[in-house]
Amino acid sequence: MINITLPDGSVRQFEKGTTAMQIALSISEGLARNVLAAEVNGEVWDASRAIEQDSAVKLLTWNDDKGKSTFWHSSAHLLAEALEALYPGIKFGIGPNIETGFYYDVDFGDREFSSDDFKQIEDKMLELAKQKEVFDRKSVSKADALAYFTEKGDEYKLDLIKDLEDGSITFYSQGNFTDLCRGPHIPNTGFIKAIKLTNVAGAYWRGDESRKQLTRIYGVTFPKASELTDYLKFIEEAKKRDHRKLGKELELFAFSEKVGAGLPLWLPKGTALRQKLQDFLQKAQLKAGYEPVMTPHIGHKQLYITSGHYEKYGADSFQPIHTPVEGEEFLLKPMNCPHHCEIYKTKPRSYKDLPVRFAEFGTVYRYEQSGELHGLTRVRGFTQDDAHLFCRPDQVKEEFKKVIDLVLYVFGALGFQEYTAQVSLRDPENKTKYIGSDENWALAENSIIEATAEKGLPTVVEYGEAAFYGPKLDFMVKDALGRKWQLGTIQVDYNLPERFELEYTGSDNQKHRPVMIHRAPFGSMERFVAVLIEHCAGQFPLWLAPEQFIVLPVSEKYEEYAQNLLDSLNNSDIRGLIDLRDEKVGRKIRDAEVKKLPYMLIVGEKEMESGTVSVRKHGSVDLGSMTADEFRDLLIKEITV
Repeated sequence: MINITLPDGSVRQFEKGTTAMQIALSISEGLARNVLAAEVNGEVWDASRAIEQDSAVKLLTWNDDKGKSTFWHSSAHLLAEALEALYPGIKFGIGPNIETGFYYDVDFGDREFSSDDFKQIEDKMLELAKQKEVFDRKSVSKADALAYFTEKGDEYKLDLIKDLEDGSITFYSQGNFTDLCRGPHIPNTGFIKAIKLTNVAGAYWRGDESRKQLTRIYGVTFPKASELTDYLKFIEEAKKRDHRKLGKELELFAFSEKVGAGLPLWLPKGTALRQKLQDFLQKAQLKAGYEPVMTPHIGHKQLYITSGHYEKYGADSFQPIHTPVEGEEFLLKPMNCPHHCEIYKTKPRSYKDLPVRFAEFGTVYRYEQSGELHGLTRVRGFTQDDAHLFCRPDQVKEEFKKVIDLVLYVFGALGFQEYTAQVSLRDPENKTKYIGSDENWALAENSIIEATAEKGLPTVVEYGEAAFYGPKLDFMVKDALGRKWQLGTIQVDYNLPERFELEYTGSDNQKHRPVMIHRAPFGSMERFVAVLIEHCAGQFPLWLAPEQFIVLPVSEKYEEYAQNLLDSLNNSDIRGLIDLRDEKVGRKIRDAEVKKLPYMLIVGEKEMESGTVSVRKHGSVDLGSMTADEFRDLLIKEITV
């Protein structure tokens, strides 16, 4: 017999070799009907896999994130089975689950493929799902795995197998389809009741632009048809909020092929929005004791060799800039932190001087692959709201907590109420990805864990997500549609101060190393603006709106009165404009609604005679007549709130 510990702490005895599905059946048949997989000692297993020793077991359903992941990964296999049935001889790359479904990379050979083919594939997937095909797991030797896919003629699977260790390889089969896969999978395809293929794109094999481009087919599935209906409504709302669409309509930013992919151009209204964000944070930083600094857009290659950035990112970044001096090379700045280390070294520091807090809205450049570029959320040139704090070891935790307060202040001011703080730690199984000693990593990780606990912050721990130089606290923010975005970040770093030989004189008159805290509440201005646009659907908080009102004269006779009104309000530091087009006022109102201008001031004969304006709020809310002073007070009150 073996002891099975359930999530509620209860312990039950079962025969050795029992499965998670059998455990579920012992509790209730209703539970068993909904079990998709199981978490056994922290690892997700097939519900049909035998448990041979005492274990902690959690049964996973659609309501669990890991249950959803298993469901969607199994759906990728179902997609591949349908594709192979419809297009014999095609070859497969990888087919993982992702946050919102799954995809599979496919080599169709000479066949043409487009979204027009989706319906046929969806129908085939549903046909196969109804057969309730069981996902069967089988361990295979490396030789047998190579032989199977050699005979099948699938070079992509062979490429994957060559990197695997013998004894660690498993196949999964369902129906007539067999795939190389670690698993786990749901019990059978019958759980999949609703299917939607969502997109088709190109993807280079293994992300290498020098290799063949495969067809990436995205999809999503659900255990109930009603959930697919809700999802499609969600997608339609997301399309309306797409920051690329709204950014164009609201004239915030643009891209130019001549300038270069992934290099955004900020238009006047977008620049005004961005500047307001920068002013807002800069004011808060000055109050918190930060000192503004500025650094160049390029740096000597040796700077980034010293920091470790060149070793980690150099091959995938913009290539070095060669000067007329032989052997001299510069790089477009990929990070601000090495520059700030050099600013710290410009004069001797005492323990009494610390902490020192340098802040910069610094633009950096990274060569993201063209297929990964996406609006403002994935670009090649972006501005970080970067700051680096240099402090004594005994100050780290307190400084870290102050940064948490600043990040939460930013989120609150911009309407982000739901968030999770992710403690991102080093991968204990693969330390080669990181620099620095185990001792320093332990100190850095403990300071983050203790600081978040003392702040009462809701946290999750993720191993392997740390920066190469130190652990971090990443803020995962939910937007109005419930989507998660990684925004603010705080990192503790014992390693760069060592690499740059940073020092301060302690109270013992000896030299000591400071600890470095990296932080960026926005993360990057580009990504933050993109998330903000989609969160508020382009209807920015009044204090942030590039234009807070528009004056709409009903005819040419009232333009002078309208212009005087605009000048008066603009002089009160309220931002507005006037619509002098030869259009009917109804058209002007509709256009102002589309541009999501917060307030419309309509002026005609009645308003001019009485010295008032007719105020209309975005969303067709009529606020009636008021004087210019009353309207100004209304806006100031809303901005202050």
